[in-house]
Amino acid sequence: MVEPILAFEGVSIEHRGRRGVNRILDDVSLSIAPGEALGLVGESGCGKSTVALGAMRYLPAGMRVTTGRIRFEGRDLATMDEPSLQQLRGSRLAMVYQDPMSSLNPVMTIGRQLMEVPLLHGERDEDRARGRAVAMLHEVRLPDAEAMLARYPHQLSGGQQQRVVIAMALMAEPALLVMDEPTTGLDVTIEAAILELVRELRAKFGTAILFISHNLGTVARLCDRVGVLYAGRLVETGSVRDVFRAPAHPYTRGLLAALPDLDRAHGAGRLAPIAGTLRAEDRARPGCAFEPRCGFAEAGVCGRGPIALAPVAGDDAHRARCARLAALTTASDEAATPTANSNGDGPVLLEARGLTKWYQVGGGLMGGERRTVRALTEVDVEARRRGTLAIVGESGSGKSTFARVVAGLVGGASGTLRVDGAALEGGVDARPRELVRRVQMVFQNPDSTLNPSHSVGFALQRPLRVLRGLSADQAAVEARALMARVQLPAELMDRRPSQLSGGQRQRVAIARALAGNPDLLIADEPVSALDVSVQAAIVNLLGDLLAGSEMGLVLISHDLALVRHMADWVAVMYLGRVVEYGPAAQVFAPPYHPYTEALLAAAPRPDPDAAAPAVVLTGAMPSPTVEIKGCVFASRCPRKLGDICDREKPPERIHGPHRIACHIEM
Repeated sequence: MVEPILAFEGVSIEHRGRRGVNRILDDVSLSIAPGEALGLVGESGCGKSTVALGAMRYLPAGMRVTTGRIRFEGRDLATMDEPSLQQLRGSRLAMVYQDPMSSLNPVMTIGRQLMEVPLLHGERDEDRARGRAVAMLHEVRLPDAEAMLARYPHQLSGGQQQRVVIAMALMAEPALLVMDEPTTGLDVTIEAAILELVRELRAKFGTAILFISHNLGTVARLCDRVGVLYAGRLVETGSVRDVFRAPAHPYTRGLLAALPDLDRAHGAGRLAPIAGTLRAEDRARPGCAFEPRCGFAEAGVCGRGPIALAPVAGDDAHRARCARLAALTTASDEAATPTANSNGDGPVLLEARGLTKWYQVGGGLMGGERRTVRALTEVDVEARRRGTLAIVGESGSGKSTFARVVAGLVGGASGTLRVDGAALEGGVDARPRELVRRVQMVFQNPDSTLNPSHSVGFALQRPLRVLRGLSADQAAVEARALMARVQLPAELMDRRPSQLSGGQRQRVAIARALAGNPDLLIADEPVSALDVSVQAAIVNLLGDLLAGSEMGLVLISHDLALVRHMADWVAVMYLGRVVEYGPAAQVFAPPYHPYTEALLAAAPRPDPDAAAPAVVLTGAMPSPTVEIKGCVFASRCPRKLGDICDREKPPERIHGPHRIACHIEM
């Protein structure tokens, strides 16, 4: 039998703090073979990152292993002294974090940081260390490696920073690479490129990978086996194919059911969020920690413990921790119920014609050349009542600028912008209060909307009084109605935002936006920072709100599966221009703009049989300060026809209401 690279043997980890002892991991056993990739999934707080820190023996103060052993290449990490650990980390064991800037020193060049790895692990010759740094930058496909060595981290894009961190981790060709949410926060195209890069480097160097993610699609694309954690306990483990095709534990089923499906048409069914939330007291339950949220729980059975990981249908390689496992393996999940969303054929609510937003940077006290940033150029789109217009594209495409111009957070745009025929001009301070009321926005981070010093009740009552002129008593009554509308109990009104979960805070932010009784709701990445189950609940809530009113929704998102689920109309933006626009059913079916095709190919799917992306974009989006005479996508287009794409603005190919700006005849 092959000795595992990493083995957790009945590991329990506790944290001792002011509030007592909290068990973070409970009797976790897992192993990773040489060259194997193991994915760990679960909601926030389930213990995924604690496993990663335990594998590196990086546990923070107050946290310690109470039972079991963590062995790396047969050696017990707990018995190793600090010099031995220092030698191990970076040579045989390396880690890539979610935020690359947590690994990069902002005052050191990329070259010096890469060279540190071999110099700290025995290399004496700086020229050889520099040569290895250049070679590794080539391995991770960063252009102009020699010039890259002289740059500082802030001079790189997010995707480039993550590639540098991966290069740093692989410099010594480690036996195990621990990756903790390495693609969270990256554009879908960059994420696809990073995952393909890791797959190739893993094959070349034979490195084993512990891959931690809340994104089941990335796990399906990269990993051989998967472990599902809940409340610090491993509740299911097996091959990616077995677990994703035939999930056995109710929690695993819940995670998969909560995901929107890129291959299912809008309105095909509601998402299925997992009821309730993980509570601190659930970790100490003697039986199944998931019992309070489980629709299959049986009184007197699931509450008794302990419950062991047992083979699923006699397969020892696929195991689940469930007291009702035998009964559940023959049970099927309920069919999805249809959504209440309309088909987006209501009257036009928002109309943008030739919307352009350019501004100047540079000069002033700092000196330098004045440059024009072309944030939006000649944008033509519409949003309809009872319907959803989705704006998609990579970072820097102009999505959020469009949202902020419509909401009045950014002024100075030219062109025509109207809501229900009324001109939306200037910033929010210059607009009549009635127009401010009619257009409201929900942000990605609810903390940017909610004042931490005030209660939820105050946050809801203030816009009711300012925008709608209600009295204090009327506002108090209406605030309770808003809480009910977003499915929150009224008793939460006395709490401050810090006392709520992330999902509850986002519901309050939505209720605050609804306080003005708006005609148009703009949601800028409203669920990207939430767990998959909480995402599903918020998405269903937005759908219900839309179906039960005459309101229109503009959704800004990089998640194409979410857009496929919610949108009636889609605008695909690149470098401030709309390159494709039309009904969602047509945008998600051929013919595509080459950029839309690349976005769809890059979108991760929780399907173990999904092929690698047919199109992987290379290079970075050009700077918005560069004037482009031809097609804005020409520099990265995999289907570029030739010089015409650089010289001439592409014509619009019209397919009924579907428009594609491309030189390729479709």
